[in-house]
Amino acid sequence: MVAKFVIVATTLMAVVKSSVIPAPVAYATAPIVKTEEYDPHPQYTYAYDVQDSLTGDAKSQQETRNGDVVSGSYSFIEADGTRRTVEYTADPVNGFNAVVHREPAVVKAVPAVPAAPIIAAPAYRYHH
Repeated sequence: MVAKFVIVATTLMAVVKSSVIPAPVAYATAPIVKTEEYDPHPQYTYAYDVQDSLTGDAKSQQETRNGDVVSGSYSFIEADGTRRTVEYTADPVNGFNAVVHREPAVVKAVPAVPAAPIIAAPAYRYHH
C-alpha cells in the first residue's frame, strides 16, 4: 500500500511540475515624446531692478535676444561700495564681448531708528 501511495504521489508531482506555465514577461514600452517646434529666430526681452533702501541692495539686469544676437547689461554694488556695470553682446561672428564700468555708487542712507528707552522696573522688597 505504501508503494502505491509513493507511486501516485510521484506521478502527481510530475504532472504538477509539467503543468506549471512560466509567467509571461512584461516589456515596458518607451513613452512617445513630443518634441517642441524649432524656432529658427528666437526672440525675448527681460529686465529687473532691485533698489532696497532698507538693506542697501541695489542691482539690475536687462537682456534682449533677436535670433542669434544677444545684448544686455547688469549692475550691482560691490563690497567696496562701487557700482559695477557690465554691458555685453554675443553673436556667432564676434562671440561674447563685455565692457565693465566701475563708478561710485549713490546709495541712499537709511535713517537710523532710535532705540526705545530702557525703563527700569521698580525694585520690590519682600517683608515678613
